[in-house]
Amino acid sequence: MPYTPELKELIKKVEKTRPARVEKKRKGEEFPPMSLEERKAILKYHPDFKEDGRSEILVGPDKGYRIAKEMVSLIHAKSRLDPEAVDLTRVDYETDILVIGGGGAGASAALLARENGAKALIATKLRLGDANTMMAEGGIQAATKADKDSPYFHYLDAMGGGHFKNDPELVETLVVEAPKVMAWLEKQGAMFSKYDDGRLKAMHGGGTSRKRMHYAGDITGAEIMRTLRDEVKNHPDDIQVLEFSPAVELILNAHGACAGAVLYNLETEEYFLVKAKAVVMATGGSGRLHIQDFMTTNHYGATGDGLIMGYRAGVPLRFLHTVQYHPTGAVFPEQAEGLLITEKVRGAGANVLNIDGEQFVYEREPRDVEASAFIRECLERGKGVPTPTGKFGVWLDSPMIDVLKGEGTVRKEFPGKWILFHRYGIDITKEPMLVYPTLHYQNGGLQINQRTETVVPGLFVAGEASGGIHGENRLMGNSLLDVVVFGRIAGCRAAEYTKSAFKDGALSLDHVRAYHQALDNAGVPVDGRVAPMLLPDYSNPEVRKKQLTTKYHGTLR
Repeated sequence: MPYTPELKELIKKVEKTRPARVEKKRKGEEFPPMSLEERKAILKYHPDFKEDGRSEILVGPDKGYRIAKEMVSLIHAKSRLDPEAVDLTRVDYETDILVIGGGGAGASAALLARENGAKALIATKLRLGDANTMMAEGGIQAATKADKDSPYFHYLDAMGGGHFKNDPELVETLVVEAPKVMAWLEKQGAMFSKYDDGRLKAMHGGGTSRKRMHYAGDITGAEIMRTLRDEVKNHPDDIQVLEFSPAVELILNAHGACAGAVLYNLETEEYFLVKAKAVVMATGGSGRLHIQDFMTTNHYGATGDGLIMGYRAGVPLRFLHTVQYHPTGAVFPEQAEGLLITEKVRGAGANVLNIDGEQFVYEREPRDVEASAFIRECLERGKGVPTPTGKFGVWLDSPMIDVLKGEGTVRKEFPGKWILFHRYGIDITKEPMLVYPTLHYQNGGLQINQRTETVVPGLFVAGEASGGIHGENRLMGNSLLDVVVFGRIAGCRAAEYTKSAFKDGALSLDHVRAYHQALDNAGVPVDGRVAPMLLPDYSNPEVRKKQLTTKYHGTLR
């Protein structure tokens, strides 16, 4: 729907202050960034600092760790499978490497496994490419301009953005591999935005000291995923894809190594057993848990499944006490609530404004700081813009980009957003967008080393399901980089493992039995809950009861 008369009246305040703000921009007079002390002070408004939003884990390797209660609820659930009812001698599929997840990390892993002489099977919950990779918009960081930038500066920015809590070795790998990843993606056919002379375009993101954000309009993730998906489909003899077939439990063998998984076919309601010499966990994030009831940018299948399966198998967690809320999620119109408005809009020059058309924060603060400033402005200072549904937001003044850089810039650089808002009768070249923080990224995940290995032999983790790379806050553009860098490494290392370290043995679900016993011993009130969730249920709770079965029937029909 177009803006209401009340909101159009408030937009006049934005238009009134715009000429002076544009003039300041042209003179290089930016709104001052916060000092380190100011950043620390404002973070108290971030949802992560709400202690009542956390619960303590009572079982497993991270017993005592306090994280989001929505995640703990799943960790404290039993398996969807009854281990006693699963026939582990009935193998439906056998492969060298099972890749769980069909997003950027999973596709990259499968491609590199193939390059290293291994056959891969990708089991994906929805369709190949239905992942948060596809949803990412703004760009991918890489220090490709040696005269002005280097992995050194990229490293410092990433560490600073993560409050210097990141795993230094993982960050080193991320930034050193970044230029190679850009070259590899271009070789595969990815089309990034370039100048007429062929140089890659680059811009700033929040928390960056150099312009190293490369992009493809405002659909960078979709372009990268298109490229990887097409390349996977080019090799059907070496990479098999099972769609609508999420994993529900990992399988270990007699040596304690990961040796496959049980899949659940969402269409036929059947379970299938996949035996593999190695497994790459690339299941992505958990935005659909709607932590603290926030709206989310995440795709429909982002329910944290990999965390549950990996933790149950004994893999520790890292940095799950922090969750990233992207500052600019659409809060109007209602049909688009939670939709990501890329940070690139702020990087291109759009101011963030309160109800009076006033700037109140530097636009390129790190995401946790920026989101905290939005929340404080709306909830404490009372200067948020009210929506017809009773929510609040702040203005993102996209029209000033055309004023600064020439008419047509918004439509050229942000075609996806222009088209979407135009469908609702809003022209973002003439009217600002109304935004509020939205649940965006799972900062933490399963613990890995530089080789993407876990404490469970044969189990590798890549992408958003892993933890440690981004510390307590991720910078824009490091997620698309992360999934490709560590997806490639996981594929390589998994292929090497199958040739040099793999030991075959009888398949087992003893770790599931032990986990169930630990829940019982700890007196955890499971109340019939099972995990992984697989899909969020926004409708009838009775439907959920029918779908979330703990019995292995072979079929639910």
